Amino acid sequence: MQSRRPLLPRTRVPAPAPAGVAARTPRVSVITPAYNYGHFLPETVGSALGQQGVEVELIVVDDRSTDDTPQVLAELGRDEPRLVVVRNETNHGPCDAFNDGLALATGEFIVRLDADDLLTPGSLARSVQLFDRFPEVGLVYGHPVHFHGAVPTDFRPDVSAWTIWSGEDWIAERCRLGVNCITTPEAVVRASIYQEIGTWDNRMRLACDLGAWLRVAAVADVGRVDGADQAWHREHQSSISITDGGRRVDLTERRIAFDALFEGPGGKLSRAAELHDSARRALATEALESACHAYDRGLTGHEPVDWYVEFAQETYPRARQLPQWRGLLRRQRVGARLAPLVPGFAASVVRRRLRNDARHRTWTRHGV
Repeated sequence: MQSRRPLLPRTRVPAPAPAGVAARTPRVSVITPAYNYGHFLPETVGSALGQQGVEVELIVVDDRSTDDTPQVLAELGRDEPRLVVVRNETNHGPCDAFNDGLALATGEFIVRLDADDLLTPGSLARSVQLFDRFPEVGLVYGHPVHFHGAVPTDFRPDVSAWTIWSGEDWIAERCRLGVNCITTPEAVVRASIYQEIGTWDNRMRLACDLGAWLRVAAVADVGRVDGADQAWHREHQSSISITDGGRRVDLTERRIAFDALFEGPGGKLSRAAELHDSARRALATEALESACHAYDRGLTGHEPVDWYVEFAQETYPRARQLPQWRGLLRRQRVGARLAPLVPGFAASVVRRRLRNDARHRTWTRHGV
């Protein structure tokens, strides 16, 4: 049976003293893949180059944009030696575009900052302070503020604590839930770790970041900056997570990410087989819950119910033993037309919403 043990942080350190005058000024390479986001770039570039307490190297990879991105970058790069612009002759896609920038990076730390996202003031210095205190940590992240429209002006700058997990414990929680807990711009990785695990996996477009975080955690510990807002993540209709998204793509790519972890450095973890099984169970459970939800909301004509069932069986050989499988059979016996009218099924919609709200609150506070 899958363990329900809550994640226990290995170390939780009280809020550090303000950094003040840093003993050193580390170099951070911020890599920004850019495709047709010229109108967002001035704010994104400004948020990176405006970071204090670190030396920023900003590498923007123009992935063969067809808008005014080249002109915008030319203007932003005028008399700005910290901005390095790479122009791809063909479109490589977001994962390989990041890898293009990674090949040029010279910093001690690496950040992927998408062209529509921003770093909050002081974000990089807050992360580096944790790295310097804990040399065994390879990945540091924090809380991202999701927003629509104009960039927020308010954010939380004060660090309340640091949380440090062993990499394997952090991976265990990701496997238990089967989902990513890092948006991306709030994450910083030691460059030496990428030298050890390699570049981002280009078999994915949406989950290549999840794949990277998992592989980093397989060889290093994970830290979180608690209390402060570390990045701003823009929500908009032209975002790749919307235009290239959909539940089928999302589930399939997350399965690739977890499989790649255990085919690679995660295969050496002490609980590798157990954790891999846990991740595949979580993904199968989510697929079956999506099928049940389609019946409960009268959406079977719009949702790929048969695909969800097939995915669950392919992903987890014991899918038929899951309670969600039995729940789906009950809905199928009632039928798509009557299922939304069954009180017990309608109550499931409410329970899912309450559970998801609780998980969101946990993520907001603890980052997992």
